[in-house]
Amino acid sequence: MRMRIKLLVFIWFISLSASAQNKQLIYNFDDLPQNLLTNPGGETNFDMHIGLPLLSQIHLSAGSSGVSLYDIFQEGGSVNDRIRRSLFKMTRRDFFTVNQQLEIFSIGWRDQKRRYYTAGIYQELDAFLYFPKDPALLAYEGNKNYIGKNFNFSDAAFTADALNVFHIGFTNYYSEDLNYGFRGKIYSGVFNSYSVGNKGTFRTELSPEGPNIYRHYMNGVDVLINTAGYADLLDAENPSGIGTLSKIGKRAFLGGNLGLGLDAGFTWYPSDQYRVTGSILDIGFIRHSKNVENYRYYGNYQTDGIQLLFPGNNAPSYWDEWEDDLDRNLKDETLTNSYITWRPVKINASIDYGFYENAEPCNCYRPMGRRRYYNHIGAQVFAMKRPRGLNYATTLYYDRTFNENLRAKFTYTADSYSFSNIGLMVSAKLYNFNVYLAADNLLDYTNLAKARNASVQLGFQLLFSRE
Repeated sequence: MRMRIKLLVFIWFISLSASAQNKQLIYNFDDLPQNLLTNPGGETNFDMHIGLPLLSQIHLSAGSSGVSLYDIFQEGGSVNDRIRRSLFKMTRRDFFTVNQQLEIFSIGWRDQKRRYYTAGIYQELDAFLYFPKDPALLAYEGNKNYIGKNFNFSDAAFTADALNVFHIGFTNYYSEDLNYGFRGKIYSGVFNSYSVGNKGTFRTELSPEGPNIYRHYMNGVDVLINTAGYADLLDAENPSGIGTLSKIGKRAFLGGNLGLGLDAGFTWYPSDQYRVTGSILDIGFIRHSKNVENYRYYGNYQTDGIQLLFPGNNAPSYWDEWEDDLDRNLKDETLTNSYITWRPVKINASIDYGFYENAEPCNCYRPMGRRRYYNHIGAQVFAMKRPRGLNYATTLYYDRTFNENLRAKFTYTADSYSFSNIGLMVSAKLYNFNVYLAADNLLDYTNLAKARNASVQLGFQLLFSRE
């Protein structure tokens, strides 16, 4: 029992070590260049930016759609009962997720035709694990009370990626009412693990006429785990930390498995006060052909269990015989086949309304001939492609500009984690130096054990405007 609790806690803390990639606080925030990473067709209220290396964007987020630590360790009752309730409450569509991003380098500038160009590099870690309902139930409860039930190995599915992203893009102002943008990406993979589409079942049936009470079946088993960038890190000939870091660094800077991607977006003003935006991000793939290992386990098996006999010195080696029988029927292979993974596509869309006009003089070099407003209220929809479908989030927001140096955004988000996600971002500027801080799920910060999702972002950069 103690090991079961430790396993559950370990999985939870892994998921909280760094939520989904919805950046509702950054989206449409045109005082920050990071807005262009969420919408290449977004607007910018400056003419050049330089991100402080490794500090211009730090993003950490994690989430669990089905259970929190508080569900397990709240006071009163039995821990065993709470674990069992949580196990039965969760489904195969519940998930754990981790996302971390670090902007290594970022720069942007506006040309004589008022187009805004961006270029940079950022590092990303993204891991996504569906709750393996049937395997977890079998491991925790056993099969005694589930005679005739098929435990599906297809419930086990996960993806994990660590990579660097090299990108360059532009925003083109087609008119005062419409602008659009594109960003091209090169993905340089450091590590990948991918296991989706597994097959097979385990079933136990009564067998009163057989040598044992129960008969067990494993049918159509085909489990495949693809990995890239992992095998050679265990190289016994080069076990030093320096050697490992050298390999990781080489892969991160175009020496690993490579892929291509595209972002696109737009901003449209039906009128001065109404704004409509949309973007689609990470339409792309990575081809894994270097340092690849695939672990496959497949076959069919039927057993009546082990009939133990106790004759004296000539007792057969039951476990060895059973293991040999298992190996004859269920095969395991280690392969080196290349494979392709598709990036998790993300979609944003929003509409908002501006009020309380800002009549201060503006920099007319930028194509912002329309009226500006201190306040915006709006709604945003976010969707992200995962192996079993789209994950959604809906956000209502209020964006307030206090003066040219201070701005804040308040959000309320309903998503797979909760219906009470309150977020806040503050951006401040001193001369050309900008700092911003954003966090969501603020209501849970008094007791993080209750949080199913947490996210924080911060950054430092230089912003320049032409007079």
